[in-house]
Amino acid sequence: MYGALVAVTLIAFAAIAYVTVSSELYQNLDASLSRAGSSLLAVLRKEQSQARKPLVPVKKTRRSPRDKDLFSVLQQTSVRDFVGPVATVDALEPEQDPVWSAVYEHMLLNSSNYVMQVVDKKGTVAWRSDNLVADSLPPFQWFAAQGAPVVEDRIYTYYWLRGERYRLVLTRGDVADVTAAYPAAEVDVTLRRLFSLMLYSLPVALILSVGMGWFIAGRSLRPVDVITRSARQITASNLGLRLPVPPSDDEIARLTETLNDMIARLETSFAQIRQFTSDASHELKTPLAILMGELEVALRRPMREDEYRATLASCLEEVERLTHVVQGLLELSRAETGQVTIERSPIRFSALVADVCDDVMLMAETKHIDVTTHIEPNIAITGDRVRLHQALLNVIENAVKYTPDNGSVRVELGIAEDRARLVVADSGMGIPADQLPFIYDRFFRVDKARSKNIHGTGLGLSIVKWIVDAHDGTIEAMSAEGKGTTVIVTFPLRNGAEG
Repeated sequence: MYGALVAVTLIAFAAIAYVTVSSELYQNLDASLSRAGSSLLAVLRKEQSQARKPLVPVKKTRRSPRDKDLFSVLQQTSVRDFVGPVATVDALEPEQDPVWSAVYEHMLLNSSNYVMQVVDKKGTVAWRSDNLVADSLPPFQWFAAQGAPVVEDRIYTYYWLRGERYRLVLTRGDVADVTAAYPAAEVDVTLRRLFSLMLYSLPVALILSVGMGWFIAGRSLRPVDVITRSARQITASNLGLRLPVPPSDDEIARLTETLNDMIARLETSFAQIRQFTSDASHELKTPLAILMGELEVALRRPMREDEYRATLASCLEEVERLTHVVQGLLELSRAETGQVTIERSPIRFSALVADVCDDVMLMAETKHIDVTTHIEPNIAITGDRVRLHQALLNVIENAVKYTPDNGSVRVELGIAEDRARLVVADSGMGIPADQLPFIYDRFFRVDKARSKNIHGTGLGLSIVKWIVDAHDGTIEAMSAEGKGTTVIVTFPLRNGAEG
């Protein structure tokens, strides 16, 4: 593919170069011929101006001794190199413009391959260059009659002379018509040399380009091969492996670092899934074991009615526990996949916090826990009232649940930094510092909470975290073992405080 692309590029470049050079050569040739004809016409105009009489052929003109032949400037024999007899610089009149001297020397004296012819206004050949020998070129009218296009009193065309193709430029003037010609073969030879050079150089350039491309691509893609082999060795069982990062700080190195970051995230996700599976199995195993034991006892021996009722009540309690676990998992799963819709409506947050505090008072009274509240009125936010009630109830209920008898719980609601700020502090057992970062993980429960046989699924704070994040809020827990826990939840205000 790379070789084909290079070949097409080189061929296209060669074709464009050839066409461009060909066009430039022929344009320059036409320009040179046009300047030669214009220069000769200018000389003849000057002679006519000095002689003050029309131009006539040399052989048919009778001149008096005082008359000056207008073609004498073309018939002088002091310099007859190639174009024909033209006057040297010394033969010109003293007042001759030096520009005309340059025209004579450059355009006429130094152009041996130019073929020139002058035709008077009657159509008679008044003069032709020596290299035309006895041949004459057709006049301007003949080419015009043949359909040659006339561009600003000039005709650009080709003409075969003595078996050789010439490029002609015929210039129509007021004193005479001048034809300047040049062999097209010289331009064609130059173009053929250029074509041959391209024909032989293109394969060499193609071979060198493909060879260098293969070498550079091999060196550049060698790290990719190493990364590919390393990536094939990474599976779900060894996600701790990482791809080797090339020492060069290029796109491949940055891509490798990005892939390593992705593998690290996958490793974390797999670890969480394994932990989740283990915790879910543990949470489901205990109630199922209790159910199986209760049912086996009921089936092995006859029981009184009250004993059957007690067994059924115990089984129902475990079923409810299983139901809560499954519902919590289902809710979290739906939330993570975006299947849960959060309603957005104005909420009187102060009243909602007060309602939740009233709901937990009964639990607090049974444990003789003192619940104190300080709720600023008229605080409003925007959100889903049902979900927010669920989150607040879980946070405040946890504070009461994990506080020993005769303890205290403090609930404060205010405004801080243009946000509603809820603080729930308890005097409970606290959370060890090393376990505090994991309290929002599924099924995470502090060991001391397990030892106290406090009922719970370990999914409450995971659901709370999801609800708070969905409302653009923040939740932060601060705790010290044996000194209680403080949870701070904030939410954006709805247009500030509302009445």
